[in-house]
Amino acid sequence: MDRIQIMGKTMATTISIFSESKLAKLVGLMFAVLVIWWLWIYGQGTQGTDDIRQLWAASYQILAIFGAIAGFFISKFWGGYNSTVGRAILMFSVGLLFQSFGQSVYSYYIYFAQIDVPYPSIGDVGFFGSIFFYIYGAFLLSKASGMQISLKSFDKKMQAFFIPLVVLALSYLAFLRNYEFDLSNKLKIFLDFGYPLGQALYISIAILVFMLSYKYLGGLMKKPLSLLLFALAFQYFSDYSFLYQASRGSWLVGGINDLFYAISYFLMSIALIYIGVTFRKIQEAN
Repeated sequence: MDRIQIMGKTMATTISIFSESKLAKLVGLMFAVLVIWWLWIYGQGTQGTDDIRQLWAASYQILAIFGAIAGFFISKFWGGYNSTVGRAILMFSVGLLFQSFGQSVYSYYIYFAQIDVPYPSIGDVGFFGSIFFYIYGAFLLSKASGMQISLKSFDKKMQAFFIPLVVLALSYLAFLRNYEFDLSNKLKIFLDFGYPLGQALYISIAILVFMLSYKYLGGLMKKPLSLLLFALAFQYFSDYSFLYQASRGSWLVGGINDLFYAISYFLMSIALIYIGVTFRKIQEAN
C-alpha cells in the first residue's frame, strides 16, 4: 500500500469521527481556522509579517491544550488513573500538555525575548518529557485494547524484534549518521540521541499495538489505533523536519514546520477523542 492510499484511509477515518463527536467538530473548526490563517500569512510572503507569523506560531498550541483537556474528561469518564483505558488516555493527554509547555517556552524566546531559541533550553523539558508519556500511554493502550502479546508464536517474536530494530535503524540514518560529538555540551548530546531514539520507541510500540491487537474486540480498535499511529508518526516527521531545517539554517517561525506540528496536534487530539468514542461503543455493546 503506497503513501497516498495510507493517507487517504487516514483522512477517511478522521472525517468519520466528526459525525460522531461534538468535541471532534470543535477541534476540526479550530484547526480549519488556523490553517486558513496560515495560508493567508503564507500568501503575504516573508516581508512585514514577522509579528503575525510569531503570533500564529504561539497560537496553534491551542490544539494541544484543547486535546489534552478533552482527553482528561474522556479519561475521567473511563475511570481516570484507576482504569487502564483512562490511564492510557491520560498519559497521551499529559504528553500533549508537555508539548504545549515546550512550545510556550519557545514562543517566549521568539515573541517576547526576541532572541534565537537556545538548545538545549527549558523548553526541552516539555518536548523531551512528552516522549515518556507517549511510551507509557502506548503500552497501556495495548493492554486496554485486549492485546495479548504472549510472544509464543515465531511470527509475533519476529514482529516484536524487527519492528523496533527497523525504526531505530531509520532514526539513526535520519538523525545520527555522521554525528559530530561535542563533549563540552553533554546535555546536547543526550538530547540529540534521546529525541530520535525515544520517539522511535513509542512509534515501535504503537506499530506493535496496531498489528497485534486490531483484530481484538471485533476489529473496533483498528481505526482509532491507526489514527493514533499516524498522529505519532506525523509528530516524529515534524521533529525530523525541524532538525533538518534547523541544521541548515532554513527554519522559519510560523513556517511549514510549525504547520506540521499543528497538524500533529490536531491528529493526536482527534485520535484521543476517537479512542474515547470507540470504547464507549464497546461498553454500550456489552
